[in-house]
Amino acid sequence: MRKVLLGSLLLVCASVGTAFAATGNVSVRLDASAKAADIGSGKLVFTMTNDSAAAVHVLRWQTPLDGVTSDLFDVERDGVAVDYVGPMYKRTAPQAKDYIELQPGAARTVEVDLSTFYDMKAGGQYSIRYARDAQSALLEADQAAKAGVAATAAIESDTTTLWIDGAPDPLDDNEAMKSGIGLFAATNSFVSCSNTRKTQLATARNSAVTYATNAKSYLDAGTRGTRYTWWFGSYTSSRYSTVRTHFTNLQSALSSQPYTFDCTCTDSGTYAYVYPTQPYRVYLCGAFWSAPNTGTDSRAGTLVHESSHFNVVAGTDDWAYGQSAAHSLANSNPAHAVDNADSHEYFAENNPARN
Repeated sequence: MRKVLLGSLLLVCASVGTAFAATGNVSVRLDASAKAADIGSGKLVFTMTNDSAAAVHVLRWQTPLDGVTSDLFDVERDGVAVDYVGPMYKRTAPQAKDYIELQPGAARTVEVDLSTFYDMKAGGQYSIRYARDAQSALLEADQAAKAGVAATAAIESDTTTLWIDGAPDPLDDNEAMKSGIGLFAATNSFVSCSNTRKTQLATARNSAVTYATNAKSYLDAGTRGTRYTWWFGSYTSSRYSTVRTHFTNLQSALSSQPYTFDCTCTDSGTYAYVYPTQPYRVYLCGAFWSAPNTGTDSRAGTLVHESSHFNVVAGTDDWAYGQSAAHSLANSNPAHAVDNADSHEYFAENNPARN
């Protein structure tokens, strides 16, 4: 599967020629909805415009143009960041169809209800900014990073403010759903999973525990080998400590918490997804079932990836998908690599093995 997907991506590169030589910026404008009924609702209008002289290719997942499936915005209330409560997806590597081409001067617009995806129940005035950088969202910048070329394409976003009317949180009455690590016994429960899939999930979770335990042992020993630097970039004590804490929490969660596995998703381009504020429920999708139990992009690795998204575990984001993009991210932006779920998965899977 990986070879086919990478081949599709190379076709995109060929179609844009010297893609990563493109110059200029992509701008994002955020405006409050003009509809009177939307005042105080959390709805805004997202507009992405290609201000450069060459076509650019935008990864759909890293924008809200096809819906919000990751933490795409910086949202603050009174200077304090608010939690993202929407879904976090593990996807297959991008294919040509996953990119939107924007010709010079072209724009795409969509309305987004941020209150659906961010914890805005308190109400008040919120500051909002689109948070994705060019390497994450633009093919041209991603290919430049992989080639070791300085990207000249960039994304510039304005910041807007919205007044949001307060509303109660339906999860407030379910404190167990939001509780931290160490409160329950390890169990597996299932939603719409066949007996075969229940067995596969139990096996995958056991293997995920083995992965997380091995990774924790590596980090507890203070090892600074290529296994760490390949996926997380150059060593600093602060970043290393962060990754070590992440895997301490991952090992604890995977070995001790009650997981619910939901088998209702059928999207073939997605492995799984979770809601970061709702541990420990994991939605398994089409690509998960065709993956091996262990190895690169495995079922066990997917459970490490998805578990790292839970705020009580590591609160990771999805800055890059796939081994190539994750390694490139480690070289170009180690701070993002330490916050990237796929980087944690590949470090845990360690395939091919590095010391």
